Amino acid sequence: MCVIPLKAQGVTHVAMESTGVFWKPIYNLLEEHFSILLVNPAHCKQVPGRKTDVKDCQWLAELLQYGLLRGSFIPPQWQRDLRDLTRERTQLINERTRVANRMHKILEDANIKLGSVATDILGASGRDMLRALIGGEQDPEVLAEMARSRLRDKIPQWRRALRGRVREHHRFQLELQWDHLEQLDQLVARLNEKITQLYQPYEQQLALVDEVPGVDRRMAETVMAEVGMDMRQFPSDSHLCSWAAVCSGNHESAGKRRSGRTRKGNRWLRQALAVAAQAAGHSKNSYLGARFRRLAARRGKKRATIAVAHTILRIIYHMLREGIHFHDLGPAYFDRLNPERIQHYLVSRLERLAFKVMLEPQQATA
Repeated sequence: MCVIPLKAQGVTHVAMESTGVFWKPIYNLLEEHFSILLVNPAHCKQVPGRKTDVKDCQWLAELLQYGLLRGSFIPPQWQRDLRDLTRERTQLINERTRVANRMHKILEDANIKLGSVATDILGASGRDMLRALIGGEQDPEVLAEMARSRLRDKIPQWRRALRGRVREHHRFQLELQWDHLEQLDQLVARLNEKITQLYQPYEQQLALVDEVPGVDRRMAETVMAEVGMDMRQFPSDSHLCSWAAVCSGNHESAGKRRSGRTRKGNRWLRQALAVAAQAAGHSKNSYLGARFRRLAARRGKKRATIAVAHTILRIIYHMLREGIHFHDLGPAYFDRLNPERIQHYLVSRLERLAFKVMLEPQQATA
C-alpha cells in the first residue's frame, strides 16, 4: 500500500491537483492518514512552455513546502454521499423533462395539440389522454371528456386539439417514451426515499431552510448537500457566495472596471439557487419577490435571478449558522426606505397624464 512508504519518509502533508474525478481514488486512500490539500490547477500554474508531469509534481511540492497553496473545500464523507444522490436525482429530473419534450414532438407529428390547451401535458388530464391514445383511442369527444378539474372548462378546445392523425407508428413511439417516463419516476421515488432517510438527523435544519420563499423541500436538500450544515467552514456569507459563484465577477485593469460576469462555480448549487430565485420572483407578498421585480425592471430577469439567488444563499447561511427562523421584511420594504422618492415618482407619473395632484396626510384626513 502507498501509505506505508510515505509514512516511512515522514510525510505529513500531501498536495494534489483536482483533475476531473481522477483525484478521488487517491484521496480516498490517503484521507485518513495525511493532511491533504486538493488545489485548483489554475492557482498553481507553471511557467508556460516548461510543463511536464514531473515538473508539475516538483512545482506543487515546492509550493506546499512554502505554504503557498490554498486547498479546496472538501466536504466530509456523509455529505459527499448526499451530493451524489441529489445530483443523480437532478439528472434524472432533467432527463424526465427531455422525455416529456420528445413526447410533445411525437404528438405534434400526429397533429395532436395537447400543449396548446394544457401547460403541462404530463398533468393528470394529459396522462389520462396519453394512456388512451397509446391504447388506440382516437375519438376526440371521448378523449376530451377525460379532462379534469378546471381543464373541463376547455372541452371545446380539447376537441379541436385532439383531432389528429395518430398512426400505429406514433402509438409505438409514445409507448416507448411512456415506459421510459415511468421508469424515471420510479428511480426518482427511490432516490427521494434514500435522501429522506439520510436527512433524518438534520430535519430541523431542513425545516429552517424550507421557510425561505422559493425554496421547497427538494431544493433545500440539494442546497444543503452542496454547502453542508456547518457554516463555520465559511468565514462569512460573502465567502460562501464567492465560493458558490453567485456574486459579481471582479475584473479590473488600469483602474477600469471590466466584465462583471459571474464565474462558473458549483453548477449544481447555482442551478438550484436560480430555480429558487425564479420561484421567489413569482411570490406576491415577500421581500424576495419585491426585490426580484425591482431588479428585473431595471437590469433584466437574468441579472435579477443571480442577485436574488445571492440573497437567498446569504439568508440560508445566517439561518444555519445562528439557528434562527426566516423573517420576511415584506413586499413594502423598499417603499419604506425612501418614501419621498416613491411619492415624487408617482406624482410625476400622474402629472404626465394631465392630472393635478394634491396630497394630504392620512392623519389630517382622520
